[in-house]
Amino acid sequence: HMHGNMMSRWTDFLTTDGEKEWRRRDEEFEVVLNSKQELINRWEAGWKCMFSAIDALNETDLDKTVYIRTEAHTVAEAINRQLAHYPYHVGQIVFIGKMLAERWDSLSIARGNSQQYNTDKFSEPKQRAHFTDEYLKIKNKQ
Repeated sequence: HMHGNMMSRWTDFLTTDGEKEWRRRDEEFEVVLNSKQELINRWEAGWKCMFSAIDALNETDLDKTVYIRTEAHTVAEAINRQLAHYPYHVGQIVFIGKMLAERWDSLSIARGNSQQYNTDKFSEPKQRAHFTDEYLKIKNKQ
């Protein structure tokens, strides 16, 4: 579903309605993928479509009007709409993953580690960083 949504919303973002005529939303929930790689390919294609559309924007585009199912949005509103929609589905994926996996690598501070984590963080000088930098650094070492 995320792939279909992203392809529809972000293809010709500034010039066509975000709900494309070619989209078959109901069928997105019935798609059978034959491999993990096929799933990853669709995931990556959706994000690539979104980031390509956003990368092409300039500051003056943010106040332009785009439509989603004939409802007008500024470009900034449409982006925010999708930024609210995608985390909802990512949360569903994480929840299902936790239920299915015997072992789960927390995407945040693991339960029972908050006090030590905060002690470590507050022992460091204040700095400009993104909250995912630390997680990505750990994952890249593995």
